[in-house]
Amino acid sequence: MFSARKPRKPLSELEHLVMEIVWQRGSVMAEEVRTSLAERHPMKESTVRTILKRLEEKGYVKHRVEGRTNVYSGMVAPENVAAKAVRQIIERFCGGSVEQLLVGMVANDVVDERELQRLAQRIAQRKVRPRRDVE
Repeated sequence: MFSARKPRKPLSELEHLVMEIVWQRGSVMAEEVRTSLAERHPMKESTVRTILKRLEEKGYVKHRVEGRTNVYSGMVAPENVAAKAVRQIIERFCGGSVEQLLVGMVANDVVDERELQRLAQRIAQRKVRPRRDVE
């Protein structure tokens, strides 16, 4: 089971698809996930249940039982998952340097001037507010 002391393992692509459904709906049953993904990624309900179980073990979802059915809901907001994924990219490819990542994004036209200005404003506002830790 997931421990708050250990960092969560990253999401696989398929797990991410399932989490998108969980985040959209708030709470879901395995069959709802299967039908939602049927066109993009058809799979058996047992496969979906296995993925949901894995996500629960990783600490991304929790479940409650309604009758004989497990109903899953998210434990981590998508922006927290994204922030952690970016942190892993920074550590792996940029030697821990956020500046190196941002310079590379600007040099490769991933971020435009307007986005940079908005980011600078958010950073300035951040200096005033206390820091919240990202999971």
